[in-house]
Amino acid sequence: MDAILSVRQVTERLRQTVEARFPYVWVQGEVTNLSRPSSGHVYFSLKEDDSLLNCVWFKRQQKDEAFDPLTGEVWEDGPRPSLARTMENGQTLVCAGRLTVYGARGQYQMIVDLAQTAGLGLWHQEFEALKRRLAAEGLFDAARKRSIPREPRKVAVITAPGGAAIRDFIRISSTRGLGSEIRIYPVPVQGEDAPPRIVEALDKAGRDAWAEVVVLIRGGGSVQDLWAFNDERVARAVYRCPIPVLAGIGHEIDHSITDFTADYSAATPSHTAQILWQERHVLAQHVDGLETALQTGLSRRMNTLTLRLEHARRALSLLSPSERMRAQNERLDALMRRMRAGLEQRVEKDARTVETLRAALRAQTSRMDALASTLERLSLRLAGAGEARLQRAEAEVERRKAALLPLGRMTGMAEEKALTRLEARLQALDPFAPLHRGYAMACDERGKLLRSVTQTSPGRAISVMLADGRIFGTVTGTEPSEPDDARQS
Repeated sequence: MDAILSVRQVTERLRQTVEARFPYVWVQGEVTNLSRPSSGHVYFSLKEDDSLLNCVWFKRQQKDEAFDPLTGEVWEDGPRPSLARTMENGQTLVCAGRLTVYGARGQYQMIVDLAQTAGLGLWHQEFEALKRRLAAEGLFDAARKRSIPREPRKVAVITAPGGAAIRDFIRISSTRGLGSEIRIYPVPVQGEDAPPRIVEALDKAGRDAWAEVVVLIRGGGSVQDLWAFNDERVARAVYRCPIPVLAGIGHEIDHSITDFTADYSAATPSHTAQILWQERHVLAQHVDGLETALQTGLSRRMNTLTLRLEHARRALSLLSPSERMRAQNERLDALMRRMRAGLEQRVEKDARTVETLRAALRAQTSRMDALASTLERLSLRLAGAGEARLQRAEAEVERRKAALLPLGRMTGMAEEKALTRLEARLQALDPFAPLHRGYAMACDERGKLLRSVTQTSPGRAISVMLADGRIFGTVTGTEPSEPDDARQS
């Protein structure tokens, strides 16, 4: 377990080793990644080919120089401002300081105590001079640059046919977009022959006018390897190309004159393919989104039209004459049911009255039967009496019987007359009975019985009820009857 070190312990041991091995050194290199934050410290890197050394020049060490730190010569014209305020990217410096390890990032760096100019590199001077001249001519103006088409179907690629850049470009393009034609214009991408061949390919692609976009790509490398794309001839060929030019030269940190001149500059050759075509799953997702939106819109539209149709149907049904007639018929049926129910109740009541009278008649008949039975018993009791007594008794019986028979007939006739009178009254109360004698009943549009001409007016709808049906019509006029005529009627 003692052999296992923590990250902090490893970093601390490295720092101690580096600081012990390099307590003070002089380093020469080209300035890059220069940064001056508000703290006053200066951060930069010293570069040589593919090697990079991070440096920090703290504010407290940035002092005006009274003498040349390399030779010890005192400046005759007085102290010079600290180089920390005037240094630039691309400038070659000789820096003195100590090496250490910065624990927060786990990387070594140089803490600068002083620095001295060693002169600008010739390559950088030439690059900056050409850059300033072409910028002054307007080759880098954003206003003249054209937009790169999305999802192009025809693409011209100018690059080395066997390089990694074209392989990466084809590999990525095969997984993106909806399919495109790629025409390769083979050229060398470094060396003395590269600039004129690249210019020739750009001019030929413009003359062919086949492609929608020209892609100029080259993989990463040293400044010398990429120098063909800093050639003025290449920059002017890109500028005059009639087709939009997309450049992908080197890595993200590399910048060439071609990058500045092209209509659009990608970070890497692979990035150019990512700019031109979207990933297919993104396109599929976009299609799914459009389909969902279409279905949602169609459903919403159908719901709206269905609702409007339902409202129109309801409004039409409310305004329809047949609907109004149906409502009137329903009201008429309701009134007829009410009238029938009233008549049935009245007939039922009269029937109960008749039944009561009939029960009373039956009671009287029972009494007469009882008297007859009494007489029969008396006759049996008198059978053994004398003839005279029997004769008297029989005579008495005959006399009483003769007296009772008229009474029974009178009582029965009275009951029959009462029943006849009730039936006549019941028939007289039937509101439909007069209809069979030629009379009629007039009702207004609500089905209410008209008893006077004042209950209606011309233009109003009426219905006339006859014995075998109804007649519907409209009042054309009214004429009240004279008082004498009303009494006669």
